Amino acid sequence: MNSGKIQDIDEPLPDIVARYDLEAAFHFLTVVVSVVAIAIAYGIAHDLATAHLCVEYFTVGHPRIVDSESPVVLALVWGVAATWWIGAFLGVLLAIACRAGKAPKRTFRDVAPSIGRLLIVMAGSATAAGVTAFLLTKAGAITFPLYFVKLLPPETFAFFAADLWAHSASYATGAIGGLIVTVRVWRERKRDGMLRYNL
Repeated sequence: MNSGKIQDIDEPLPDIVARYDLEAAFHFLTVVVSVVAIAIAYGIAHDLATAHLCVEYFTVGHPRIVDSESPVVLALVWGVAATWWIGAFLGVLLAIACRAGKAPKRTFRDVAPSIGRLLIVMAGSATAAGVTAFLLTKAGAITFPLYFVKLLPPETFAFFAADLWAHSASYATGAIGGLIVTVRVWRERKRDGMLRYNL
């Protein structure tokens, strides 16, 4: 009887397992790659704004990794170099939170709205921090180390400070917010799993 049942199966068990593994890997990698791509895209857009505001923030305040003073070139290079690694780190954590364990799985489509809201918070915090730094520098409340005073034209001080605070705010809110999204996804999956088990 058992042999008859096996013959009635349209798809062999090894093929079912392989297909499931491929699907699981696809969804896991989709989350990781998507988060990396979003981080890079945000970084480039952010750097396009700040490089045009104060190109010295990149030419003086950063190591020279490209022989150019073009705001566009610097934004493209640093937009990738400064974000891909944090995107990969947070992407792997989020993918684990979405897919690991037996609780109901999440796909990238499920977590995309939360990522979108985080991007809005990041942009808002960067803008607020940049404007605050600009005003404080103009008011004389922020001073620069002698190293930067020697290298920067005085008229760029406020813009340099605005760039510095804007970038710092983006990094902080992005890292903290990414961890919050990850924890929330994991906890929601656990809750949904418990609800399903109780039903």
